[in-house]
Amino acid sequence: MQGKDVLALLPTGGGKSICFQIPALANEGLCLVISPLIALMKDQVENLKKRNIMALSIHSGMTYYEVKQTLQNAAFGPYKFLYVSPERLETKLFKEYLPAFNLNLIAVDEAHCISQWGYDFRPPYLRIASIRSEFPTVPVLALTASATPIVQDDICGKLLFKEENIFRQSFEKPNLSFSAFKPDSKFNKLLEVLQKVQGTAIVYCRNRKRTKEISNLLRLNNIAADFYHAGLLQDQRNQKQEDWIQNKIRVIVCTNAFGMGIDKPDVRSVVHMDIPDNLENYYQEAGRAGRDGKRAFAVLLYTQIELQDLKKLPEVKYPSVSEIKKVYQALANQLQIPVGSGEGVYYDFNLNEFVLNFKLDIFLVINAIKALEQEGILTFNEQVFLPAKINFTCNKDDLLSFETSHSHLENLIKYLLRSYEGIFDNQVSVNEKLLSRLTKLSAEELQKQLKELQAFGILHYHPQKETPQIFFLQNRAPAEHLTFRHEDYLKRKQQYQLRIDAMEKFISLERECRSQYIGQYFGDKEMKKCGVCDNCLQQKNLHLSTEEFTQISQRILQSINGATEIKSLLDQLHGIKKDKIWKVLDYLQDEGKIIVNEKGLIVAAN
Repeated sequence: MQGKDVLALLPTGGGKSICFQIPALANEGLCLVISPLIALMKDQVENLKKRNIMALSIHSGMTYYEVKQTLQNAAFGPYKFLYVSPERLETKLFKEYLPAFNLNLIAVDEAHCISQWGYDFRPPYLRIASIRSEFPTVPVLALTASATPIVQDDICGKLLFKEENIFRQSFEKPNLSFSAFKPDSKFNKLLEVLQKVQGTAIVYCRNRKRTKEISNLLRLNNIAADFYHAGLLQDQRNQKQEDWIQNKIRVIVCTNAFGMGIDKPDVRSVVHMDIPDNLENYYQEAGRAGRDGKRAFAVLLYTQIELQDLKKLPEVKYPSVSEIKKVYQALANQLQIPVGSGEGVYYDFNLNEFVLNFKLDIFLVINAIKALEQEGILTFNEQVFLPAKINFTCNKDDLLSFETSHSHLENLIKYLLRSYEGIFDNQVSVNEKLLSRLTKLSAEELQKQLKELQAFGILHYHPQKETPQIFFLQNRAPAEHLTFRHEDYLKRKQQYQLRIDAMEKFISLERECRSQYIGQYFGDKEMKKCGVCDNCLQQKNLHLSTEEFTQISQRILQSINGATEIKSLLDQLHGIKKDKIWKVLDYLQDEGKIIVNEKGLIVAAN
């Protein structure tokens, strides 16, 4: 509000959006919001519109005509927010309209992506700084949930902050209990957690196959569960997400593709079935539990073999440059891209088919593609939805004549003309689902008729795509001449090694507070011991006599009257240290004598 550049380090659920939405509304002009998350952009724009706040977004799948119209509206209309992906900033069309924007704030979401020392470096973020030369007096607000001190400094430098103003909200989550277990059977431990902690849960798995297997096993144990991953169609993902949000299913078993931008406050437990490779992701995912401030649990399950595999990851995640060039050459062959072409083109890409065709290791391919993304050579997106694109190629007189002789196509033609302005002059994005509903045609029949119109030369039709896409940011180069900044690549590998070491230490902690360790990792030096993680509770066990334990247990059970709020219970137990109450509560819960229900209230077990 004072016009200063600020980096806001706010934990998951810390209210990042409100930090730029309120200042933008309080001041005259437009707020430019830069975010890599298309789903999050769409959700925020819809939520703003519901509150009668004028907001726009530009995302992949929009035609040139639609992007131009959106930019015109942002420049000359009464709009308050324009959401764009970082890739848009360097396009010719965006640069053309940029000087016409009356900007009051530049908000950079997921700001850790600008630092190559962070866990999710994205080269397009480096272009954000160039906007500042156009708007030297407009402040920048950079937002992230997870950045280590080295990444925080890098964000401020890369965004050309005039002075380093960093606002850190405490990483303390007093209601969230962190724990790590090495069980004989992970699934049995998961069942135990879900039986003891009622209410909504998220179960994270490393691969797609496991999400389906575990959700099936949970259903066999009478727990309402479903699975979610990036390989599902968009409609399926939306439906599963909505069912979970509305509590039609209790447990969502998912890969890390799930959760970004989802604000469900009443999640009682988050269980990781596999070890994440960094604390940034783990903290963000675990932090989806207990946003309502009520008791919640973050449980990490691991094996000794997994810990050993974790140590090997830097060599797997960062293959040699020669191996990366080999994958690049294979990509060019698979997609049939000649040298000197390909820039700005989306290509359908089937990862499994590619691996089989070239007899390559799937992990090598995934990590080589990631390295090529970080070098700004290409992007790979598993969740691209590109809507159908249509434009008429005949004149209006010929179309009228055609309708007369092909009456079975007349209804579809009329709906296209009524619904999509400019369809004669430009390619427009068409919602096939909506068109199917309007014309009362099945999806298959609609596509058949559109192809028929194309065959007659009446229109150009590009069907919608939901398959994974490779997008080339540069023309294809001969593999041996591929530009690769080897020194920076090795530095990123070193930083990754440090993140692996930190994750391993977190899991192996025996006496130290897990919450305090996470807070200190992110630079929160004021963090106190949480008193509720597995290690804190274990430490407390050493300082409670059997007689004292029995007295507190009896008083707790006597004080529980129906479903009891924890605050009410603590008030009734005045005179007893809270740490001791928490310890006994956890013991009673482990023994099945009390239950934390879906609302975070405590009830006595029958």
